[in-house]
Amino acid sequence: MPNSVTPTHCPYCALQCGMNLTPSQDGGVTVVERPDFPVNKGALCGKGRTAPAVLASGVRLSSPLVRSGGTLTPATWEEALDRVAEGLARTRTEHGPDACGVFGGGGLTNEKAYSLGKFARIVLGTSQIDYNGRFCMSSAAAAGMKAFGLDRGLPFPLEDIPKTGCVILVGSNLAETMPPSLRYFNELRENGGTLIVIDPRRTKTAEQADLHLAPRPGTDLALALGLLHLVVAEGRVDEEYVQERTAGWEDARAAAMAHWPEYVERITGVSVPQLREAVRLFCEPEHAMVLTARGPEQQAKGTDTVGAWINLCLATGRAGRPLSGYGCLTGQGNGQGGREHGQKADQLPGYRKLDDPAARRHVAEVWGVDPDSLPGPGRSAYELLDALGTDIRSLLLMGSNPVVSAPRAAHIEERIKSLDFLAVCDVVLSETAALADVVLPVTQWAEETGTTTNLEGRVLLRRRAITPPDGVRSDLEVMHELAARLGGERGLEKGFPTDPEEVFEELRRASAGGAADYSGITYSRLAEENGVFWPCPAVPGAGDAEGFAAPGDGEDASPHAPDAPDAPDAPDAPDAPDSLDAGTGGPAHPGTPRLFLDRFATPDGRARFVPVSYRAIAEEPDDEYPVLLTTGRVVAQYQSGAQTRRVDELNAAAPGPFVELHPRLAARLGAAEGDPVAVVSRRGRAVAPARITTGIRPDTVFMPFHWPGEGRANTLTNPALDPTSRMPEFKACAVRVEAVKS
Repeated sequence: MPNSVTPTHCPYCALQCGMNLTPSQDGGVTVVERPDFPVNKGALCGKGRTAPAVLASGVRLSSPLVRSGGTLTPATWEEALDRVAEGLARTRTEHGPDACGVFGGGGLTNEKAYSLGKFARIVLGTSQIDYNGRFCMSSAAAAGMKAFGLDRGLPFPLEDIPKTGCVILVGSNLAETMPPSLRYFNELRENGGTLIVIDPRRTKTAEQADLHLAPRPGTDLALALGLLHLVVAEGRVDEEYVQERTAGWEDARAAAMAHWPEYVERITGVSVPQLREAVRLFCEPEHAMVLTARGPEQQAKGTDTVGAWINLCLATGRAGRPLSGYGCLTGQGNGQGGREHGQKADQLPGYRKLDDPAARRHVAEVWGVDPDSLPGPGRSAYELLDALGTDIRSLLLMGSNPVVSAPRAAHIEERIKSLDFLAVCDVVLSETAALADVVLPVTQWAEETGTTTNLEGRVLLRRRAITPPDGVRSDLEVMHELAARLGGERGLEKGFPTDPEEVFEELRRASAGGAADYSGITYSRLAEENGVFWPCPAVPGAGDAEGFAAPGDGEDASPHAPDAPDAPDAPDAPDAPDSLDAGTGGPAHPGTPRLFLDRFATPDGRARFVPVSYRAIAEEPDDEYPVLLTTGRVVAQYQSGAQTRRVDELNAAAPGPFVELHPRLAARLGAAEGDPVAVVSRRGRAVAPARITTGIRPDTVFMPFHWPGEGRANTLTNPALDPTSRMPEFKACAVRVEAVKS
């Protein structure tokens, strides 16, 4: 072991909490506090504290598995890799490259995500690649691009939250999904600020709020428009800001004025006095923020919904100013970096668009290929999964478990089963891996080095603390070996190094000049600093690697790249670090903790109002399905539960699914606490124990989505897609609830 204490980061959510790992007597590691990391200052939730449990033998995969006679049996790496290469090559030969699909994950490091996108487009030649991060914050990303010209989850560090005057938190139960972050909101209130929580349920987060608004699921868009209507009607628009820093206000204003308070009350169930109080609390302080999460985003109108909240910020002058702004609370561990560097269907490294000729030329030059050889944009995540077994005949899947996490999950499970060939790289035998023809066991967070990008846009270095067990290889090694087998005499494996730092050096070149510019970030710098915020371009004359293009140099420079340095009036902005780019004594770029303080990342520097109007959810309740289902998470489990469901302590805290329902609904069913109830949608049926609470609306039920089997919540959810982001409507669908007779 290289060090007795290894500073690193949690493998779970997008906080990427800092932790230290120390050797344990059983040869593994123990988590101890790392108080020097500013995001969590040593605090960890139960998932982070118990993360080493998944490293244990008997929990994780430790040998390749191949399907023989209908069952998965241990195999050598050579046999397993040969099988994968043969399966993909056969599909490509018989049906063409687009019959090969690639599906990635928001937990992959930047190096893996970058390499996976490159592998799909260079080795397989397929356009059919996307990842489960599409299900996380794609609607917020799309809305941010429309309004600001750039998407970064939070355009400011978390440390700014306690210093603002009011936060509207929309559709986030961070007390359970990101517990260490709750301290920022507690500090906000201790400092005299106010917290408004918008959620159909009275969650643990809502219990901390000064004002809790409980709209009917899927009506957040109407709520935001109603608040903007009141801002206009009460004369609270920041006219000077709107004139100087925005465009498109008149159309957005006209759309909002069609959503008068009484109309919004009828749609949402939120009373007019509550609407007025929310506007007062938000507008009276000098500074305020709106933060969204999966609630408003996981809808078939999620882009418009987030856009309406951004419009509220713009109309009140609460964006691109110190201690004010709109931000998205990214969910997955590397959900931000995972989409920046190429595993998303329509993007190339550096947050470049795949259909942009200049972007294609830049990345193709780094990759040493003809730009015309790069395939165009492919299907989004759900559309890709829905095409399995028909247009897409083989699938390489890394770090995802769509059998549990995808909407209309029973249908997706059948599509996966219909594939000619499925290969899965994972750390455990997930429900999806159990269906594979080949399963490749790969290294985990503590067994490998790599970078991630947290919800603030802070690029971080995870460090290897222990040696992986025999029989386990990294995803980078897998791609190297498959490139060697599938590349023929072309020597493609040379473009897929197994050293993560070498991959990152190429990622720096590929991202240079793009919106998400990492070219000024190095491993040595990340080892010395507590992360570096992108964009961080390489500084000419400061030892930048040959071939780097700083923003503004040449035709490949993004027209949307923001001004790199922080504005001088950014509050408590850290001094530029003394770190140097490798090779000279010149100063490195300090990174950009706060975006948009001088201008937005649009060609003219102005933010864009996008006019939106309310529309109903894709599937409204009716006589047959009279109740709304919404889904979410619990504190002791994470995402599809593939890892956390293998930890005894976490299972003791959250042993299985449940259906949360109001006492009035329970009385109509004749259901008592703990009784099994069935939730039925047009797509299927799920059964779980009743959990009766007044903390949910009488017309709504809630189910967590971490479990497979009979209680799988995503059996029920609606795959209706947002027309812009292609986000499925996880958060609202029509169901009926039935008592289950014993």
